[in-house]
Amino acid sequence: MTGYLNSDDRKVTTHRLAEMKARGEKISMLTAYDYTTAQIVDGAGMDVILVGDSASNVIAGNVTTLPMTVDQMIYHGKSVMRGVQRALVVVDMPFGSYQADPYDAVRNAIRMMKETHGDALKLEGGSEVIDSVRRIIAAGIPVMGHLGLMPQSINKYGTYTVRAKDELEAEKLLKDAHLLEEAGCFALVLEKIPAQLATRVAQELAIPVIGIGAGGGVDGQVLVVSDMLGMTKEFSPRFLRRYADLNTVMTEAISRYVQDVKSTDFPNEKEQY
Repeated sequence: MTGYLNSDDRKVTTHRLAEMKARGEKISMLTAYDYTTAQIVDGAGMDVILVGDSASNVIAGNVTTLPMTVDQMIYHGKSVMRGVQRALVVVDMPFGSYQADPYDAVRNAIRMMKETHGDALKLEGGSEVIDSVRRIIAAGIPVMGHLGLMPQSINKYGTYTVRAKDELEAEKLLKDAHLLEEAGCFALVLEKIPAQLATRVAQELAIPVIGIGAGGGVDGQVLVVSDMLGMTKEFSPRFLRRYADLNTVMTEAISRYVQDVKSTDFPNEKEQY
């Protein structure tokens, strides 16, 4: 099943993403963390589904993404894969699973791919984790990079403000982007950086560049599904467009259910055996 906006039901692959960039077709990407949501997102015609470690925030209620474990990401990854037919599924490697040792990173990456049946993995960082990136790719696993605001490094930043505004950090980001491409990454996510810088990265790199809070000059966009559907209320960054208000819809529906149960209106005679 595919969305009416996308008549191409072929499985999306890393090669197809490269083709999309080459012909100037924008790439749509959205998070999902469970089977039911993944079915809906995939059926709507999404190109890429990210099983993000943002599950730590929107599913588990943690303040940061840091508490997520490999086991938890595998659980979410397996759940999403069962509901997807077309989209490319990328699973986040959680904090601590690839930063310490390249060999440990490869072991975790292989386990995540084998147990989730996902299509690719995503890692945060540039030169600091490049050895891990190279070894994972050498093992035959597709890797999506992630630069700019990197939530796994939030304690180092101390703030969620826009990254790479100063010349020194912008220069490092550019170098890291090229480094990740040269290492073999099939795509790159840029989070919360100046639009002009993101556009430059997308123009200089041959691989697709997906933005979140990085302007419209990149090759595609990604958002967190709970945010864009309006399930969350407290998170309102400038880059977020809400396409629905499910918080209100769900609250009203659940309130009516409570009232119907209390008043014995539910279940009625047709709703019982």
